[in-house]
Amino acid sequence: MDSLSLGRSEGGIDMYYVSKRMEIAGAHQLDLPYESKCENLHGHNWIITVYCKSVKLTSYGMVVDFAQVKKEIHGALDHQNLNNLFPFNPTAENMAKWICDKVTDLCEHGYCYKVSVQESEGNTAIYERGEDL
Repeated sequence: MDSLSLGRSEGGIDMYYVSKRMEIAGAHQLDLPYESKCENLHGHNWIITVYCKSVKLTSYGMVVDFAQVKKEIHGALDHQNLNNLFPFNPTAENMAKWICDKVTDLCEHGYCYKVSVQESEGNTAIYERGEDL
């Protein structure tokens, strides 16, 4: 689901908000300091939602191109073993931060301010960037 809205941020500044939701099939195994089934390789159908905002649109009228977001995130992560892609422990929390940084790089004027990573029903990690970049 993609969405667009124009609203007022705090301070009365006009702001554009967009979100992009993706489903990604991916596997990982976690490096944990305690015994857990999650230390074994296992997979999830991850539901990832990115949220971006900007006070200014690109010359072609977007905060960020949804197709670019899909290419960079879905294209990189779908049907992958995340442990083979990253030098960090691929927890949902670490993935949310990585995705937020990656999508921010795609924003010409604004930035990705929040990412939700749902591993499974009832298990969701959210990374939210502070106002100061």
